[in-house]
Amino acid sequence: MRNIRGITGVRARRGLVLSVAGLTAIPAFVLGTGGTAQAASCTTSTGPYQKQVEKYLHLKVDGKQSSADCTKIRSFQSTYGVTPAIGYAGPVTWRTMQTLTAQKAAGKNPNKAGKCPTNKGRIACVDLTRQISWIQDGKKLKFGPVPVRTGRDTYETRTGAKKIYWRHKNHVSSLYHVSMPYSQFFDGGQAFHAVGVKMWNPPGSHGCVNMRTSDAKSYWNLLKNGDDVYVYGRKPGT
Repeated sequence: MRNIRGITGVRARRGLVLSVAGLTAIPAFVLGTGGTAQAASCTTSTGPYQKQVEKYLHLKVDGKQSSADCTKIRSFQSTYGVTPAIGYAGPVTWRTMQTLTAQKAAGKNPNKAGKCPTNKGRIACVDLTRQISWIQDGKKLKFGPVPVRTGRDTYETRTGAKKIYWRHKNHVSSLYHVSMPYSQFFDGGQAFHAVGVKMWNPPGSHGCVNMRTSDAKSYWNLLKNGDDVYVYGRKPGT
């Protein structure tokens, strides 16, 4: 494994836990049915969050799965990368809806609660709870907020104050052998970088802050080595 600006040996091997879109596990079963789901199938099972999902999608709220319900739920799942996309109103689908609601509420004032420091000058803020990130200069919003995909359970993105210490525009993970465009490392092997999956695709990264390519490119252009990064909150489901 290659050295990264002074991070060598054991530390590099331990720290370089990078997110990989291609390794995301996609379950092949329907929770609660015990049956195997075909890629094009639509479940008839009523999920534990049926009423909540029906309300979110402006469907008839009766807590019973219908063909119309399944079609609408599957469409939502496909749009946001929730797998398996079989129309089941399970915890991942409902959690995604809650996250989307929180992201929308952030609007253009993501630091309204003042949790990201405003006395650092330029800083990239990462809110794990809402799965969003933005760049601010003092109290002035410079970019974002944008949706991000952070570390899954047991591979959580580490919280606290960090600094960008190494950037590699065309980085390839030496651990997983996958492309990590616009990588900006801020904590061991954890970095901002682009991925080819949707930001709500479960279960999450291996610790990195995944971004859409356009957002990762903007971060690349706006940040530099030595810029501050602040990570706080807790990702839903971890």
